[in-house]
Amino acid sequence: MPLDLTASAADITRAICDIPSVSGEEKPLADLIEEAVRALGHLEVLRDGNTIVARTNLGRAQRVAIAGHIDTVPINANVPTRDVEIDGEALIWGRGTVDMKAGVAVQLKLAAELTAPVVDITWMWYDNEEVEAARNGLKLLADHRPDLFQADFAILGEPSNGEVEGGCNGTLRAVVRTTGVRAHSARAWIGENAIHRAAPILARLAEYRPREVAVDGLEYREGLNAVRISGGIAGNVIPDACEVEVNYRFAPNKSAADAEAHVRNVFAGFAVEITDVAEGARPGLDAPIAQEFVAAVGATPKPKYGWTDVARFSALGIPAVNYGPGDPHLAHHDEERVPLSQITATERGLRSWLSGA
Repeated sequence: MPLDLTASAADITRAICDIPSVSGEEKPLADLIEEAVRALGHLEVLRDGNTIVARTNLGRAQRVAIAGHIDTVPINANVPTRDVEIDGEALIWGRGTVDMKAGVAVQLKLAAELTAPVVDITWMWYDNEEVEAARNGLKLLADHRPDLFQADFAILGEPSNGEVEGGCNGTLRAVVRTTGVRAHSARAWIGENAIHRAAPILARLAEYRPREVAVDGLEYREGLNAVRISGGIAGNVIPDACEVEVNYRFAPNKSAADAEAHVRNVFAGFAVEITDVAEGARPGLDAPIAQEFVAAVGATPKPKYGWTDVARFSALGIPAVNYGPGDPHLAHHDEERVPLSQITATERGLRSWLSGA
């Protein structure tokens, strides 16, 4: 059934959440989005893989990029959606309602209805955000069509409780290794236990105190945590290798090199391999267009603690913020649910600013 963009943003949320689009399986939803926006005469529509771009070309003095990913983490008995009420508040429950199809629904609704916005708009709905960066549809679009990223400001519809969250933390993953000597566990003194040698790594992590770092007026909270540990050969063998994977979330005043140096310093004396790193994004709220947006939606800016694709825009010199319905704490949760009031408020805020009302 075609997407009905004349429906309410809440109904569009229900419709697109009920179309499974786990990362790598976005084509059916991408097809429906493309079909719906191609029917709108005021938009130029392009497609790159399963990423859909729709833009106005009105010759406005400024252009804004507004983006949202259409994939979700795996479904776990939480599709189709259903309407629920908690403490007197009406919500839509189901996979993707928070991360981030309610935000996409608001964008689709406005893309259809705002035929004469005060700025030109480039709408971007992309795939594979929830998986490795090499598959990210926004990254691939930037590789294939960098011209589409020409903008003065960018808004990503990531869940932010309907508030404005500026920039984002960076993220780094590393593997910290220990080695030992195998032996029969009945004669453990002959070997050297690599898992036991990991105890100082865990102690350093347990004693680590994350910092709060002020960046352009926002306080970003950092974190360094073990996220995986592996080692061992058999139930009667002293292990000769152990790996502790750690994740460092770092404030956007640091570069990837700064983050790597910090992690290597924390684990000095151990073998450290950096396996993945993505720089954060400064808030970008000092740009006049960003200040106009914040004032128009009546928000008090907050920091984004997680990493989001605002960093891709920031790396291109485009100030970018997160603004979408849904509680970030419920992203990926099996009890994902979004308040109808936040969908309505986010739509109202964006509509007001983009229409100059």
